[in-house]
Amino acid sequence: MKLLLVEDSSRLAVALTSSLRDEGYAVDHAADGRTALRQIEIHEYDLMILDLMLPGVPGLDVLRTLRDSAAATRVLVLSARDQTEDRVAALNLGADDYLTKPFDLAELKARVAALLRRRYDETSHLLSHGELTLDTNSRIATVHGAALQLTPKEYALLETLLRHRGKSLTRPALFERLYDGLSEASDRVIEVIVSTLRLKLANAGINGLIETRRGFGYRVP
Repeated sequence: MKLLLVEDSSRLAVALTSSLRDEGYAVDHAADGRTALRQIEIHEYDLMILDLMLPGVPGLDVLRTLRDSAAATRVLVLSARDQTEDRVAALNLGADDYLTKPFDLAELKARVAALLRRRYDETSHLLSHGELTLDTNSRIATVHGAALQLTPKEYALLETLLRHRGKSLTRPALFERLYDGLSEASDRVIEVIVSTLRLKLANAGINGLIETRRGFGYRVP
């Protein structure tokens, strides 16, 4: 899942970006509103974490532009503004959730996970395919109840394919969803992740889950 963090505090941005990347999310950072507007023109984000008090273009203007574009990106406002009128203004412009600073990191992660479920119209935090289950809250995959030892990128790839079940995703499309915009990796890394993920699934008794469609990419049927 690809996230955009729009936050002008470098200290907070570094801490949040690191924590969310550790969870397996691909996270881009914009330190001001103009940069955020450029980012949403270039990339399709599953979720944006948006501060309101930004240099240059205010956060509410970023939100307005995003919603005018009809993007399906979910928006979690993260702001020190705690007045009712601030919440109402953000929600009326299309924010999906509002969390005030200071905040608890565990709560923020839970809200991110909940908004991503809404992004894909999921009613449960569990994604299942036969004996395979992904818990999108704990970000743990299990087979017959036993946890699979997956890297964050392996989990993220599996989650992406399950959320787009039946749809073929190309190598570049998967790379876009799994890696941030500053990554120096090649999209060929997706082939490596798919290979190691297939091996771990096979060792757990699940074969053929991830199909390769020549010229189209990968999919879970």
